[in-house]
Amino acid sequence: MKLGIGILVFFYLLLFTLHYPAYAAEKIYLSEEEAPKMVFPEAEEFEVRIFESTPELREKIKSLIGKAEPSIWEREYKTFIAKKDSKVIGYAVIVEEIGKHRPITFIVGVTPEGKTENIAVMVYRESYGSEIRAKRFLKQYEGKTLDDPIRTRDDIVNISGATLSVRAANVGVKKALALISVVYLEGENSGD
Repeated sequence: MKLGIGILVFFYLLLFTLHYPAYAAEKIYLSEEEAPKMVFPEAEEFEVRIFESTPELREKIKSLIGKAEPSIWEREYKTFIAKKDSKVIGYAVIVEEIGKHRPITFIVGVTPEGKTENIAVMVYRESYGSEIRAKRFLKQYEGKTLDDPIRTRDDIVNISGATLSVRAANVGVKKALALISVVYLEGENSGD
């Protein structure tokens, strides 16, 4: 009798593991040192600033992004001021959003005019959907502002099989644009 129960449990576990794929190993595509150069390749230097994610900052971000509700509120935001010839050419911030099950880490570059310059996937942790790393997909975010919907079927073309990863990218870009707007473009905390 005990052997029969053990075999039954074994088969249930086997069926469970076959039905639910294991999480993919974390894939690191860019380090924190490489990431700013990816979104602002022409920059000669980067000044790093870190902003604590206070309730007040989160409320300001929420007020700017509208319906795009973040799935993660980071404890702090690591930002980069990109400079060339001592002139600010843009800002970048590292943000995370949940894909299907796990966070996807992005870096988003924003121009001094508040437009998305570039976006790159730094770390991808899901088993599938990593097609969002493709340059042809990410290119559609270039030039987007807080006034753009940045939503699938509105102004972003989805990738079949990566719908939740695309949503994560959409919200991540919107959150990054709002953060850069609050901490740099509105003059608050800029010190420039």
